[in-house]
Amino acid sequence: MNGAHEGADDDRVNRLLARLQRKYSTRITGELRMPATAARQAPIPESMHPALREALAARGFTSLYSHQRAAWDLAQQGEHLVVATPTASGKTLCYNLPVLDAVLSRGAKALYLFPTKALAQDQVAELMELNRAGSLKAGAERCPGEASKGRLGLATDAAPVGQHRIAGSRATTTHPSAAHESPAPADAATTLGIKAFTFDGDTPGDARKAVRTRGDIVVSNPDMLHQAILPHHTKWAQFFESLAFIVVDELHSYRGVFGSHVANVFRRLQRICQFYGVRPQFIFASATIANPAELAERLIGAPVVPVTDSGAPQGERHLLLWNPPVINPDLGIRASARSQTTRIARMATKSGLKNIVFARSRLMVEVITKYLKDVFDRDPRRPPRVLAYRGGYLPSERRAAEQALRAGRVDTVVSTSALELGVDIGALDVAVLNGYPGTIAATWQRLGRAGRRNRPCLGVLVATSDPLDQYMVQHPEFFLGASPEHARIHPNQLLILMDHVRCAAFELPFQDGDQFGGPGCDEDLGEMLSYLRDEGVLQRQAGPNGGRWYWIADSYPANAVSLRSVAEGNFVVIDISDGKQTIIAEVDYSSAPGTVYEGAIYMVQSQPYQVERLDWTGRKAFVRQTRADYYTDAIDYTRLKILDRFDSRALGRPTTATPTTAGTTDWAATAATTAASVAGAASAEPAASGATPLPEMPAQPATATPKVSQDFASISPSAFTSTAAECPFAAASHGEVHIVRRYPGYKKIRYYSHDNIGYGHIDLPDQEMHTTAVWWQAEPMALEQALPAREHAIEGFLGAAYALHHVAALRAMAEVRDLGRAVGDSQGSWSAVLGSDGRGQLRGPSNEPLEQPPGDRFEPTLFLYDNFPGGVGLSAPLFDDAAVLVQDALGLVRGCACRAGCPACVGPILAGDENRTLTPKQAALSVLVLLNGGVA
Repeated sequence: MNGAHEGADDDRVNRLLARLQRKYSTRITGELRMPATAARQAPIPESMHPALREALAARGFTSLYSHQRAAWDLAQQGEHLVVATPTASGKTLCYNLPVLDAVLSRGAKALYLFPTKALAQDQVAELMELNRAGSLKAGAERCPGEASKGRLGLATDAAPVGQHRIAGSRATTTHPSAAHESPAPADAATTLGIKAFTFDGDTPGDARKAVRTRGDIVVSNPDMLHQAILPHHTKWAQFFESLAFIVVDELHSYRGVFGSHVANVFRRLQRICQFYGVRPQFIFASATIANPAELAERLIGAPVVPVTDSGAPQGERHLLLWNPPVINPDLGIRASARSQTTRIARMATKSGLKNIVFARSRLMVEVITKYLKDVFDRDPRRPPRVLAYRGGYLPSERRAAEQALRAGRVDTVVSTSALELGVDIGALDVAVLNGYPGTIAATWQRLGRAGRRNRPCLGVLVATSDPLDQYMVQHPEFFLGASPEHARIHPNQLLILMDHVRCAAFELPFQDGDQFGGPGCDEDLGEMLSYLRDEGVLQRQAGPNGGRWYWIADSYPANAVSLRSVAEGNFVVIDISDGKQTIIAEVDYSSAPGTVYEGAIYMVQSQPYQVERLDWTGRKAFVRQTRADYYTDAIDYTRLKILDRFDSRALGRPTTATPTTAGTTDWAATAATTAASVAGAASAEPAASGATPLPEMPAQPATATPKVSQDFASISPSAFTSTAAECPFAAASHGEVHIVRRYPGYKKIRYYSHDNIGYGHIDLPDQEMHTTAVWWQAEPMALEQALPAREHAIEGFLGAAYALHHVAALRAMAEVRDLGRAVGDSQGSWSAVLGSDGRGQLRGPSNEPLEQPPGDRFEPTLFLYDNFPGGVGLSAPLFDDAAVLVQDALGLVRGCACRAGCPACVGPILAGDENRTLTPKQAALSVLVLLNGGVA
């Protein structure tokens, strides 16, 4: 493409941006502009293997970006490192160069781990391109900022991707590992001669031996490492004896339960490496998160050096935060995000701009694709301009779509998160997100799919009515600077740790005195081994150097451990429609009571099945195809009891209290002032829509909040008549809780109209779980005076819990389902739930309705808990950010355009609630103000 054409494309992006700003200014709540940045270059190291230097020269460039050179230098020093730079900054080259140099210089081997098969196959194809680069005639010398950028982050004038691939790349065969055994003939003097194979579930059996024995670089995924490589490490002895590098791409995806499991897989991997006498270096690559080095260190239990200063050039980037217009102000209902997304994609396509649309579900991908095809692909004789890309398609269809995108034959692609990661799809001008993806890292990853070289690009985040979406478009400052999200893992969680101790014992015997849990692990390995001996799977044999623990069971432990769940023993869903028994799905243990109860409608690829029988002991759900015109939604009640309080702190002091006698606090006056300010905030008209200047990120309080060692239930009421300077409005605590979850029944909800057409009964045992939680409590006297009616207080706490739940998921970089929420008292004597009439109700320990809570003291407690047995480390950081979370929730609710409450802030409300004296939104705001220390 010549300079004139590039300038025309630049003008088209700017014209589209100006048109959106002019025509839809009221829908744009925030605008970010990131100016273009020039490349910062560094020379190619003189110490690099000559053949690799020649291959790079053949690709048409003579220098590296500064962060690529920094990664090279750290790798040569033997450091573990993590490269966390923006999308399309050339991270792949940061690990490919030191790995290829080591393979060429000393015959080293490397293991590459990617979270998806598509990425693994893409990586092998790119390695093969560089492998063959020596056979290409070197072109004119260029620096990295001047030539077109490939997937490797190399500046290149080589032919388009896909035209210089040896047999076995994902463009030519289904199984790269099989075809790579006999590479296509090339001049041996001009190719690097490196063998890179994929090893995944699709690798045929007859090719696996070649991968193990002949592969210089093996590209796989954590699941295959866990179940296929480590348990059979003796077959991989030749590979392990020369293993020098372990590359882990997409580090930011290794968080929560999955990351906790992978950390233990790496412990097993390092244990086996030690057995073979090697200590490989880890090189991580990550999208931008707040703690890349910390996460990498938790994964491998060793120091990791971060490389975060990108030297890659970047064109000017524009981001628009788009909130659909309100169409029902009373209920806060907005126009659908789907309609706004298709409108923007149509405008981009008609402007001649290549664009990608990200949707959050497969169904939405198909709906948006249909709407766009109805406009641009009405003539079946012409090649399609719009394509869908999602999981569920055949691999051949997805590869064909990727080739069409790279070749520029498609104007618009509509995708799920399948294209969020680094699969090569060519260059795009516009990225449109139909809904907030759930994390800021994922948002930037998707927006980063648009942009080529130094040309401008545009990203548009279209909000849905979900609370997270509304919070993000109301707080555009979240997109400034570093990501506020921390990826958390808890590898020493007892159930996860025990699973991998089993697997490790199968792989190699343990010796008395061995360590497995890593730094900070409180669990005693000897006790765990003794427990497994008592279970009949281990045997201890005494020896001169202490006892050794051998695996003696016939079972294969890795096969029973899923890297994406905590509790073992998933349920299988068995279709009995045609008299056969066909397994069609699998449901994890914790989700089973709410999804595969008898009478439930279970969906597979939009086909409804009805559960006819649930074998709870055998963990099987037997289903039959149905044509039911409704779906089912389980009703569950959760009751919590505090078992142990690890820490507590006060949240704020009364700041508007009126002194009465002897300097005591007048709670009535304070509460009245608070209620008045809340009512004014909730009833005020929403701020004028349109883009606003971006505020600075809120500063953290300069003074530390004082700690208290007890919750309000254990503090004498007389303590709250002390001076205002000593009285907290609220307290936050962190500790261990016991949860009882009951599923008494389910609702039948008709498609499209969402009418409730009936109920069914669920007969299942209570689900009990010990986990960790963070909880908030308001001072009882202040609560009573701010919300005298207890039904209003309950409603306020339920609405506040709804808002806090969603902003906490944002802060924790977790899925909303990873956290649970509940409202009740601290001893589990009552809980608050939304009843069938949509109002808050009190329930007793046996789920019986209560008119009043038992006892004289009314002290509602708002819980957010790890939704996994034993917890996975989410609640501790939430406790650290307890005050910030309340402020975030206040901002979410107060900034919502609704008048009385809606699903975007405090949850659904009933018709007529907007006419109440105290609306659900006002009640929730009153509670949040109290939890914020009385500051409205």
